[in-house]
Amino acid sequence: MNVQELIESGNLELYVAGSLSIEESREVEEAIEKHPEIKQQVEMIEAGVITLAEAVSPPLSALIWSQIVDNIRKVKSLSDSKPSTNWGAITGWAAAILAFAGIFWMLKEKNDLQDRVQYTTTQNTVLEEKVTNAETQLADANEVLDVIRSKEYNSYTLPGNQAVAPQAFAKVYFNKKDKIAYIDAKGLPEAPRGKVYQVWSLTMQPLTPTSVGLLDATAETKNRLFRVDMSQVASTEAFGITLEPEGGSETPTMDQLYTLGQVTP
Repeated sequence: MNVQELIESGNLELYVAGSLSIEESREVEEAIEKHPEIKQQVEMIEAGVITLAEAVSPPLSALIWSQIVDNIRKVKSLSDSKPSTNWGAITGWAAAILAFAGIFWMLKEKNDLQDRVQYTTTQNTVLEEKVTNAETQLADANEVLDVIRSKEYNSYTLPGNQAVAPQAFAKVYFNKKDKIAYIDAKGLPEAPRGKVYQVWSLTMQPLTPTSVGLLDATAETKNRLFRVDMSQVASTEAFGITLEPEGGSETPTMDQLYTLGQVTP
């Protein structure tokens, strides 16, 4: 065969793969020695095999590939002298390449599996938190319903101060026996930065305000219902809510009185 026929025959690819007979391999080796274009074509085929191995396996470092190629070249050199082919060594190094590729592929699969397990664990944790939050919200809602429906609690509306916040209002659910009140602050505008709403228990004659708690936005429930302990208050005839500096005040700021309403006996 001439040079072109040999290139188109496919024998060069079979030679690189080690699939030719001894006689056919010798013919190819003689052609490599005589024709530089044949030698160049064989080198291109070898480079293509390495590129294909890189594409189908996890990436190997440049150092590893360099060591593999160097050792292959020690086995079969395309030099100007007549090459001697050690097929056992070539087969061994081919097996080594496949073994390296298999090991790195298994490591990649292991890492991918660990990532999927970690992702699933994270998703389960997030789901558990959502379930816990939903259960907490349901418990809060049930508590609100129990308060509103209980015969022990009386409901009072605190209208807005026409001079300060005419549209504002609040509701109080007051258990006089247990001295516990729930303040529904949903009708109050959001407190400005650095301010907080403060609830006052009032006796009218003489007018005596007693602070019973802050409606702190940082501790606010989603439904803006606040529980107030009235156990330290002897008597309550009215409730008022003022806007005070953050942390509250010892006495109410009357020009910031947002809501006020009497408690019936």
